[in-house]
Amino acid sequence: MDKKNSLVKAVNKNVRTSPRKLALVCNFIKGKKADIALRDLEFSRKRISKDVSKTVKSAISNAENNYQFDIDNLFVKEAYVGKSLVMKRFRPRAKGRASPIKKPFSRITIVLEEKKEKKVIR
Repeated sequence: MDKKNSLVKAVNKNVRTSPRKLALVCNFIKGKKADIALRDLEFSRKRISKDVSKTVKSAISNAENNYQFDIDNLFVKEAYVGKSLVMKRFRPRAKGRASPIKKPFSRITIVLEEKKEKKVIR
């Protein structure tokens, strides 16, 4: 990721929630400015929004420290979710049976882009 590309990425690999629940929160912040996305995540009622905001903050600090981007010009270009590992557990049932329980993990990827404001000369 070089300076002319103006893209920065942060990945949170093992988040303890299903990808389906996490995708709702990621679609909510897609296309917003980075500071507005953080504000919206702070007031979200979903539990998982704390992990998403942690990943967005990580992407912002990557942009600032590694590539010297201006924080005010950062936008959430992409926010997507993938599957990670699945813990398999069993719950006892009637008549000596057992039923499986799947506890899925997810992987959050946040891609930020720096947009330059063009000045209009009159």
